[in-house]
Amino acid sequence: MNRAYYSRSLEDFFTSDSSSVLGSMVLAHGFELDHLQRDAWVEQFRVLKRELDGLQGRIYFEYSIPRMGKRVDVVAVIGAVVFVIEFKVGQSIVTSADVDQVTDYGLDLKNFHEESHSVLVAPILVLTKYENTQESRRKYSTDKLLETQIVGETGLRHLINIILAESDSVDIEGLSWESGRYKPTPTIIEATLALYNQHSVVDISRTDAGAVNLSITSKSIDEIIDRSRTQSQKSIVFVTGVPGAGKTLVGLNTATKYIDKDSEAYSVFLSGNGPLVAILQEALAQDKKARTRCKIGQARSEVKAFIQNVHHFRDDGLADMSVAPIEHVALFDEAQRAWNEKQTTSFMKNKKGLADFNQSEPTFLISCMNRHKDWAVIVCLVGGGQEINKGEAGIIGWVEAIEANFPSWKIYASDQLLDSEYGGKTTINRLKGIKTTEFLPELHLKSSMRSFRSENVSLFVKQLLDLEVEAARETLRAVSVNYPIVLTRKLSQARDWLKEKARGTERYGIVVSSQAERLRPIGIHVKSKVDPVKWFLETKDHVRSSYYLEEAATEFDVQGLELDWACVAWDADFRHTDEGWRHWSFRGKKWQRINKDERQTYQKNAYRVLLTRARQGMVICVPEGNSDDHTRSKSYYDETYKYLAGLGVQVLV
Repeated sequence: MNRAYYSRSLEDFFTSDSSSVLGSMVLAHGFELDHLQRDAWVEQFRVLKRELDGLQGRIYFEYSIPRMGKRVDVVAVIGAVVFVIEFKVGQSIVTSADVDQVTDYGLDLKNFHEESHSVLVAPILVLTKYENTQESRRKYSTDKLLETQIVGETGLRHLINIILAESDSVDIEGLSWESGRYKPTPTIIEATLALYNQHSVVDISRTDAGAVNLSITSKSIDEIIDRSRTQSQKSIVFVTGVPGAGKTLVGLNTATKYIDKDSEAYSVFLSGNGPLVAILQEALAQDKKARTRCKIGQARSEVKAFIQNVHHFRDDGLADMSVAPIEHVALFDEAQRAWNEKQTTSFMKNKKGLADFNQSEPTFLISCMNRHKDWAVIVCLVGGGQEINKGEAGIIGWVEAIEANFPSWKIYASDQLLDSEYGGKTTINRLKGIKTTEFLPELHLKSSMRSFRSENVSLFVKQLLDLEVEAARETLRAVSVNYPIVLTRKLSQARDWLKEKARGTERYGIVVSSQAERLRPIGIHVKSKVDPVKWFLETKDHVRSSYYLEEAATEFDVQGLELDWACVAWDADFRHTDEGWRHWSFRGKKWQRINKDERQTYQKNAYRVLLTRARQGMVICVPEGNSDDHTRSKSYYDETYKYLAGLGVQVLV
């Protein structure tokens, strides 16, 4: 795949007329080209032909960064260095946003381009009117990514010569680098933007042997949809997987394929995760506004048809219970969070005035799609051990709904749902007892895609929570090679660690249990609600963004989303003891034991969510407590701290 508009050896570039280079790029661009872009390219040709003259290597103009949906101005492979060069033509003032932009490009290559993993990557920001003569300091990270350098157009050659002299590695073979595999792992926000703009899941997901290829799962769903349509069959598909495995990505990929309202297979992506829906809708709207220059209100209206809150879909179904939805395909994200009959009945009675309603949420949602006379498909994206609130039914709630009410529906699921988070063998046996069930192994995603540095983070978290001490120690040793997990008792130290680790616009923030009510003395007030849209989407200079490290998000705010670096603040609500985990809730002026199994499970799952949010590394902060405060006794925290340290989690000093 040719990722650049123009790729040649430097020698060919030097001897080519600029107009022919421009012609090649215009042809590759494929869209109407405005004069500003054309003039910028011509200026880049002029500068680079002068500054790179005499050097050997390969050059790439408008090199695609698929994870980000953008293109870097220039990549030059010279000697043992990959230079990532971003131009700001006519600009003399350095902005932090510009520096972050080129840093992000360098990070993208370093993290996701196979041939760039072990070589020196040097991001350079060129402002053609920049006149600062003070030489930039050069700081190389442990993964051989140079801190972004800033130069004017006449300082580029001098800087390149210095970097080449400082590199002691073997020269890169340009064509081998060019053919290297690109294995991106986008955030859910990045993936949604890319898919909505007609990229496929193949373009933006890993395809290495270490991770289940999401395209295989997506293809299986496509085949089920096509079979259901041609055979007038109603089908329900369970896509399961570990936290961060890409379940939502698979669902979004299917939704974008059938986004045309005139299509017979028109689909809708539904989620009961309010923060996720709000964040993705706003991200899509802002992106659409920037791309098309339409008004933000119009953009928001259009994207709301693509991603909807499942409760709105439910309410539409209640309005006229004889009318089938316009969509033949419904994708339910976080399907394990659908309410059981008791919770749904209570809500319908108290909030909707429906005293005689007696269905679970899965039963009613299936009944809505069952109104189609010909065919329908429901795709349930189910996370194991992700039920975190009262009345959430889990996968078994959907199985029970089918058993009792929809015996003719065809069921597709994986036969690998043996973990306790899915109900263990009970779920498998229930599914085997339904004659219409067909087992497809590819519908279960075993490997986490969220943490591209270590796919076994979710396994370590499972072992940590299940008190499998030796297994957790062994997994942590493997995970820690590429994914740092550290421990501290000081929130200030945790904040410093996050800021030190993050580069470019890598997002970091503090996450906390919704029951963590006694962290207020150290600056975390869990009852002060965050705005998830601002927390996840705003930039570093916004006080409500995650970057400011002033507001902590709970499991309800972050489920289904991710950070690059996270601080997990651990309160006394979930304590390790000699007898195992003990569960507590703060009421009034003291902690009270949680005794109900269901509530204990929700609390354990809350910490599972928190501990699996970070893509690149996390710091766990277990405060020291205070002997003078009966609500924060040192004993409430010390055993948890000792347990984590005993697993081998590195202690910050």
